[in-house]
Amino acid sequence: METESEPYVRLASLRQLHQAMADMNTARSLADTLQTVADGVVGALGYELACVNLVRPDGDLVVAALAGNSAAEALITGRTGSRESWDRRLNMGERWGDLVFIPHTEGWVLDDDDVPQWYTDGPAPRFEDEWHPSDRLFAPMYAPGPQGGGTSGELVGVLSVDRPRNGRRPGAWGREALQMYAFQAAIAISNARLRANMQRALVRLERDQQALRASEESFRQAFEYAPSGMAIAEMGGDQHGRILRTNDALCRLLGRPASAMRRYSFSDLVHPEDIGTLLRTSAEGGRAELRLGRRDGTFVWVSLRNSVVADAADGPRFLLTHVEDIEERKRRELQLAHRASHDSLTGLPNSAELRARLSARLCRQAPQSGLPAAVDSMAPFESFDSYDAAYGPPAFDRGHDFDFPPGTEGHGGYDGYDHHVHTVAPAAEFDDGAKGLAVLFCDLDGFKSINDRFGHNAGDAVLIEVARRLGNGVRDGDTVARLGGDEFVILADGLGRADAQDLAVRLRNEIIQPIRAEGRAVRVGASFGIGWAHCGMTADEVLKSADERMYVEKRSRPKQHRRAG
Repeated sequence: METESEPYVRLASLRQLHQAMADMNTARSLADTLQTVADGVVGALGYELACVNLVRPDGDLVVAALAGNSAAEALITGRTGSRESWDRRLNMGERWGDLVFIPHTEGWVLDDDDVPQWYTDGPAPRFEDEWHPSDRLFAPMYAPGPQGGGTSGELVGVLSVDRPRNGRRPGAWGREALQMYAFQAAIAISNARLRANMQRALVRLERDQQALRASEESFRQAFEYAPSGMAIAEMGGDQHGRILRTNDALCRLLGRPASAMRRYSFSDLVHPEDIGTLLRTSAEGGRAELRLGRRDGTFVWVSLRNSVVADAADGPRFLLTHVEDIEERKRRELQLAHRASHDSLTGLPNSAELRARLSARLCRQAPQSGLPAAVDSMAPFESFDSYDAAYGPPAFDRGHDFDFPPGTEGHGGYDGYDHHVHTVAPAAEFDDGAKGLAVLFCDLDGFKSINDRFGHNAGDAVLIEVARRLGNGVRDGDTVARLGGDEFVILADGLGRADAQDLAVRLRNEIIQPIRAEGRAVRVGASFGIGWAHCGMTADEVLKSADERMYVEKRSRPKQHRRAG
């Protein structure tokens, strides 16, 4: 910057200053902006050396750009001075507006601090306003204040300059020009930082969008080509549970095209008995095993797992449902359950199953006097005969399953269900039309001799045929069970005493008909004891009572009448 006594040169200097400011405001990057700021001090303001000290996020200042001396640039660029040392400098010396001038007479105390420094060699001053090699001049760069209007805000950095080319300390015009330049440099640096942050944000956004697109594509492929069924369904609102999208595996499993699946919700497809399970799973997420309807009207067992996909602002949005075919596993489980509760030879319910069904009807407390001789009507007892429900019982199993209403308090003393109607026996003295739960204990007569004479295969054939005849001779809903050996038990609900006796006669007449076993016709007889189940008794007590009556009946008939042939 030329002296104020040469105004025609000052106009040229203004043009240089204007160009320097334009250059630093059009630089392409923050690094270019910083270097342009340093170059402008040397080229437009007439200093031999200029250094841009930039404030870092931690508050210290780093030498970010240097112009005018390549040796100094190599030595101190990138080095850092502490904020404490810089605050000390900016609070010393003489104040020239926003500028800070520290003459060599005071600056010697700064020689050993941690701020990177460079000195221009030269002779000692010969006159008063001549620049001394140890003089220091700093131009703080403040970002514009939040109110604008030239107010100073946060410190962006400090311009440090050394030795004007005319060898003199800057006058009023030179000081004003450096101060104005520092203000414009702070704006350019702030803008460059903002652009850099925006560019980084755009790069991150693009990377995020690319990752999102890749993730969406991965999800699409995983959804479409998953080996098991997948579906997306709405959650909440009037269309809760409506299927929005399905993959090929689910369509194949249910035998329905994707276009048709979008007309349904899972509640339309689930087996009626599994609606409650589905609703609990849909509301809470998680997994459940239930049956879904195929297009041909059959049902398939599936493992259904729901994941609630939520939006941070709007809450739950939809359900991602994974559907796995477990038909074979369920079939095996039901077969195992059936085998555990049924006799392997005859297919009838076994002793454990018989006791379970009988116990299901009996509460622990005997009915009070005056209660009607009535039996309760209950839903099927799903725990023991679910195999039959799914695949059909054998022709000879007419077993009736009993169920407990869950979560209730026992009327009459039973801690398990409410509204229980006591099971009571019809009056013994006369047939007044009362009905009860009859327990018919059947023991075959002459069966041992068949085993002894013709072998166990013949005996097994007799037991199988007797089981079939007993099953055909009772009503749907009655239970025929094999207690063990040649002993059978029939549970027949809703019978009076005369009805039970007629049933025993009919069954005996069926049993005594000839049976083909091992190529020959054989016959067995049957003795029946009729007991009555009522609340207050245990299953074993009921069976023991019927067994005792059977032996009474067996002993009361002549031996030759116990079997025919």
